[in-house]
Amino acid sequence: MDVIRRNTDYSMRAMVHMAVHYGGDPVSNNRLADELDIPYHLVCKLMQRLGKAGFVKSCMGPKGGFILAKDPAKISLIEVVEAIQGPITLNRCLLGANKCPKQAVCTIRGSLAELQDDIDGYLRGVTLKALSEARAGKRPRRTRVYGRRKR
Repeated sequence: MDVIRRNTDYSMRAMVHMAVHYGGDPVSNNRLADELDIPYHLVCKLMQRLGKAGFVKSCMGPKGGFILAKDPAKISLIEVVEAIQGPITLNRCLLGANKCPKQAVCTIRGSLAELQDDIDGYLRGVTLKALSEARAGKRPRRTRVYGRRKR
């Protein structure tokens, strides 16, 4: 089982690519498909979903394409993941109350909840800006974000 699905992986790579080119010319679907080795038809679908989520804007014209709708420092990986596949959940018992009849006596749920919080916090602390800097050869900086998710 993949925690990060293929479409989500493609979307993250496309968003990092666009963060590298932030402030420059729009990036076309053809360019994303060619440079990131993603099928063109899938790039089109993913960019449409990312646009609906408010992460990218389309630019029309002969040199059109997509640009980031906001500063890459303000877009975290968890936001991109959730826009494409929904929240990453280790086990359905972590989705909320009444998902498991053994929830009150389960000895595993607490440990899974801690791991879930670590994963969520890590992804919340990694921004597109940090990943684009890492791609450019700079040492990435990650913001540590902690906090319990309501279940």
